[in-house]
Amino acid sequence: MDALLVLDQYKLNFNASGLHFLNVSLAIIMFGVALDIRLSNFKTIFFKPKSFIVGLVSQFLLLPSLTFLLIFIIKPTESVALGMILVAACPGGNISNFISSLAKGNVELSLSLTGFSTMLSVLLTPLNFSFWGSLYVSQSNLIHPISIDFLQMFQTVVLILGLPLILGVWFNSKKPIVAQKIKKPIKILSIIIFLGFIVVALANNFSLFLRYIHLIFLIVLAHNLVALLSGYFLSTLFKSSLADRKTITIETGIQNSGLALVLIFNPKIFPEDIQIGGMAFIAAWWGIWHMISGLAIAMLWHKKQE
Repeated sequence: MDALLVLDQYKLNFNASGLHFLNVSLAIIMFGVALDIRLSNFKTIFFKPKSFIVGLVSQFLLLPSLTFLLIFIIKPTESVALGMILVAACPGGNISNFISSLAKGNVELSLSLTGFSTMLSVLLTPLNFSFWGSLYVSQSNLIHPISIDFLQMFQTVVLILGLPLILGVWFNSKKPIVAQKIKKPIKILSIIIFLGFIVVALANNFSLFLRYIHLIFLIVLAHNLVALLSGYFLSTLFKSSLADRKTITIETGIQNSGLALVLIFNPKIFPEDIQIGGMAFIAAWWGIWHMISGLAIAMLWHKKQE
């Protein structure tokens, strides 16, 4: 992994206007997620809470702890390790709902987990990253130790995730007919915008991407595989139904890497003198790879059930 040291030290071609565009894109995505949150989700969770609780435990407790263990097994560079911890601390991604539907999973559970994990992430994402990140920093040999600002990260997550969610839930309750009409176009648009952003960001750093993608690819592959397997085996351990196991697997393996990128490029959280090259490439490639792996496993489940 010594080759990745150069990647850590590399200053990516990414400016303030790019960060603002990413912030707006992520806010639109979260608004679209909120349009699917209804009071009926609360009733389902109240009467059948087991799979919902298993899903949250898998996302916010099991995945970060297994990520920490994986880091000490593969021993990546510091920036890459912190990128893995940050991705694991993020909530599920909005595309998980579509993938869960394709896999013939429990779509209502998927919507509930995505919505609630996103709301809980306002607190749990900064808390998880602060805990595991600080634990890693204290045990690593960082020349310039990174100080993780929980409060600043919390404020950023509230602005990017919390406010759009509140606005979306309010809009859905006041204008349900309009919300049903616009939610699909908003989701499609948000995914296109996010993928376009990643493509442009990679294009601006394409030579570096080509030079180190083979290393980043293997790390993200291993990390994503751990996420998918942890969701599947935990839900199997608690004897969830097959549909629920599919959904919990997908919700744990599809992470909101867009949030990770927003946090990584926020200079108030990670100042310019901090090496973030490896973190950014982990989050960016995760954003592409989890769609590929998620769609692949969904197609396998879909065909098997047919």
